[in-house]
Amino acid sequence: MLTKTLFPGVAVVTGAGGTGIGAAVAKAFAAAGCERIAITDLNETTLEQTRNAVAVAHPSTRLLARSGNVADDQFADSFINEVVRYFGRVDYAANCAGVLGQPLRSSETSLAEFDRLNNINYRGCWLSSRAQLRQMVRQDTLPNHDSSRPPQRGAIVNVASQLGIVGRPSAPAYCASKSAVIGMTRADAIDYSEDGIRVNCVCPGVIETPMIMEKTEVREAITPAAEMAPMKRMGKPQEVADAVLFLCSTQASFVQGHAMVVDGGYVTV
Repeated sequence: MLTKTLFPGVAVVTGAGGTGIGAAVAKAFAAAGCERIAITDLNETTLEQTRNAVAVAHPSTRLLARSGNVADDQFADSFINEVVRYFGRVDYAANCAGVLGQPLRSSETSLAEFDRLNNINYRGCWLSSRAQLRQMVRQDTLPNHDSSRPPQRGAIVNVASQLGIVGRPSAPAYCASKSAVIGMTRADAIDYSEDGIRVNCVCPGVIETPMIMEKTEVREAITPAAEMAPMKRMGKPQEVADAVLFLCSTQASFVQGHAMVVDGGYVTV
């Protein structure tokens, strides 16, 4: 029996505040017919903006929003526990919380800057996915849109970066934090295949997000990378969201441990 949507379950999105990738993913889930969505972000104000945008565009969507720090192990677990109390399960998870680094070589990078990047980009992603996996292994599988496909118990998509695959000058700590996300994703994919859980990641290139566009020095430093890519432009948050939703859906039922690059062809140059 076909379901009305590719996403009949419960979606969780971290880093969902404002107008960046996480917010685009939350809005895309709602637009695709997912009616139970939980979102979180460190910034309560921008998180409320996403909640309001979804509520206006998709009034039938039930939305749980809670602000918090994904690098805090107690928050990561308590947030998922709250999602389960409210919705009963977790079926799709998109871990989008992340920060950019300062343009520094290793000899110029302070321990505080190194820890800031890794605490959010890697530790926060690992804590979030660990909490999600702990729930997913306990729950029943979800019926598919296509009965010919094996049912899945859950799907996780971590947001890494093209700079987790290739290097860039003056970005060693950032590149390493995103490489760690890719390595974690691949190992978790191996470990949880037998549980019917798929774990993948997307590796965005230069995307028009507030982190890039609102700071002149960041925009000027990163724009040349976008122009080097074959498509010669920045990507849109919605274009990354499309990749995330595909990997979460059972249309990607045989995609496991993949690092999907969404960068206009930058890493092929």
